[in-house]
Parts: sequence; structure tokens; C-alpha cells
Amino acid sequence: MSRKLRLEGKKAAVTGASSGIGRASAINLAKAGCDVALIARDIDRLNETAAEIRKLGRQAVVITADITDGEAVRAAVETAVRELGCIDIFHCNAGIYLRCPAKDLRMDQIRKLMEVDFFGCLNCVYAVLPHMLQRGKGHIVTTCSMDGKKGVPPDAAYVAAKFAMNGFFQVMRQELRGTGVNISIIYPSRMDTPQIRHVDCPGITPKGDPDMVGRAVVRAVVRNKGEMMVPWFSCKLLVLAEAISYRLSEWLIRVNHLAGTENEEEAINEAK
Repeated sequence: MSRKLRLEGKKAAVTGASSGIGRASAINLAKAGCDVALIARDIDRLNETAAEIRKLGRQAVVITADITDGEAVRAAVETAVRELGCIDIFHCNAGIYLRCPAKDLRMDQIRKLMEVDFFGCLNCVYAVLPHMLQRGKGHIVTTCSMDGKKGVPPDAAYVAAKFAMNGFFQVMRQELRGTGVNISIIYPSRMDTPQIRHVDCPGITPKGDPDMVGRAVVRAVVRNKGEMMVPWFSCKLLVLAEAISYRLSEWLIRVNHLAGTENEEEAINEAK
């Protein structure tokens, strides 16, 4: 870890810290010098992440909570503050994924995606924000998705939740200016996580290592970056194409087969 990317003595909390991007974020924050509260539903996997953090000489607090339960989230934040002393950094990362064409979606599936990926994220924000505003400092990071910049089939419900998240945090970032509380939005392309193990991605945009996103979280906090795309070049290319013409961006999606294909692995974390 570069000396310039240090967060020595800071206290962080990460949701979805049991695997994938959340686990990578928690470990990278610990490498940067943070003590970390780990929040998720799977106690065994949380303990595995905690063990990795303790090997780095940092404190790890394991907290089980479902982000769709507002009371449980508030209790989790209170526990994190009590155990760590404060929360300087909160990474809203937990979420689920559903791969289904829009014409085949059921309303209950769409509502579940919104309940977890959007409203669950807001449960976290409204639990930790008063603490940060009272202290006059803090940093909230959220894992959005490139699907929150340009929708890719067949992710309609997931895209809807990520577009909602993107819009909300863009406004909140502007409104909190001058309060000492900063907002960073991370836009990953598809990462090699359990959520999408059943999806094969094209060679032009292979699944990325979640560690890339974990490192981006640290950079976003240290350098106070409002937005970060991971990986930068391919994501930026799609955004620029969309700015020129939606036809161009959608042509790129089609010819490069960015929708990917399903393999025989069982899909998990879906809104069934």
C-alpha cells in the first residue's frame, strides 16, 4: 500500500463484507490502516474476513444484520460505533443481482431488487449519517454499478435499482457539500463475485478482480473522489459513447456481447 493511500487509525464499516467486493473493500481498508466493522448475514464468512483483517494487525468487529431491516441496521451502526469509537468511513456495498429480460419480470422480483439494492442502501445511509453530521466529518462510499450509468440487457430490474442509487447519491453529494461528510460512488463493471458466477463475460470485458474495487474504495476516500469507474478505460469508453449517441453505446453493447451468457452454475442472491 502506497504511503499516499493511508488511512491510519480511521474506523470503517462495510456491508456485504462476507464475500466479493465487500470482503475486498474491508481488507483493503484494513491494509490502509483502518479498523473495520464487518456487516452481513453470513456469520461464518464474516469471521473468515475478520480473521484476514486481524492478521493485518487491525481490529475487526463482526456484526450480523440484514440491510432491508432498518432497525437491525441502526443497531449494527450503534454496535460499530460502540466497539470502534466512531465511524469515519461507511461503505454501502451489500446487494443482490437478478438476470431476467424485462418482459419476463414479475413485480415482486422488481420490488425485491429495489428493497435490497436501493432502500437497503438508504437504511445504511440514514443510520450512519446523523453520527457523521454530528461529528462534522465522515465519508460514505456506495457500490453502484456501470449498470447505473448505462443499462445492459438482461438486467432491467437491477439496472432500475442502480439508476435510482446513482441519482440519489449524486444529489446527496451536492447537498452535503460543506458539512464535512463526503460521498463517493463506485461504478464497477462485472466483477468475479459469487453473485455472477453463473454469467460468462466476453473476452473484451472479462470479469474483474474484486480487489480492484477494494483498492478503488481506498483511493476514493483518500483523494475524495466523487465518482470512480472500475476498470476506468472500458467503462469510460461506454459512458463517452452514450454521451455521443445512445445508438452508438447500444451498438457497442450488441457487437461486443456485453450482456454475456449464462453457464451451468447455479445463480445465487437472485430475487426468486
